[in-house]
Amino acid sequence: MTEAINPRGMLAMARDFFQLLPHGRLLGIVVNRADSDGVETQLPYREELVGDPDTGHLHGGAVTTLIDQTSGAAVLCRLGRLEAVATLDLRVDHLGRAEPGLAVVARSECYRVTPNICFARCTVFPEGRPERPIATSMSSFMRTGQVPGFVEGSR
Repeated sequence: MTEAINPRGMLAMARDFFQLLPHGRLLGIVVNRADSDGVETQLPYREELVGDPDTGHLHGGAVTTLIDQTSGAAVLCRLGRLEAVATLDLRVDHLGRAEPGLAVVARSECYRVTPNICFARCTVFPEGRPERPIATSMSSFMRTGQVPGFVEGSR
């Protein structure tokens, strides 16, 4: 059985998690904070992530990927150990557009854990403007079991 990860190790685990996922690596998602209370990530603004060239707004798919992966990382941190999880359901409410030129920040928490399913919620907002969410989500993740070396072997 894999040992529980200490709080300092959760940040490293979350960063490794995003490097393990090719899409997260391609988007350049950065982990700002990770602990048993949740995960905060940032998606830097880049021209190639723009969905509307006339306005410069980020593509909704990039925001959805940020939400999904940040929520998955929050589940892992809540579990306190490396375990493979798969997204079962992801509902995203897009409340507005990301401001052109600004990074977006995602904050997620895993608020319920059962033997088979974990539940998470996430909010995304422009950097420095948490009072102005551009998207919120609710999601569920299937627990598939512990996977020793899941992240350690990815380096």
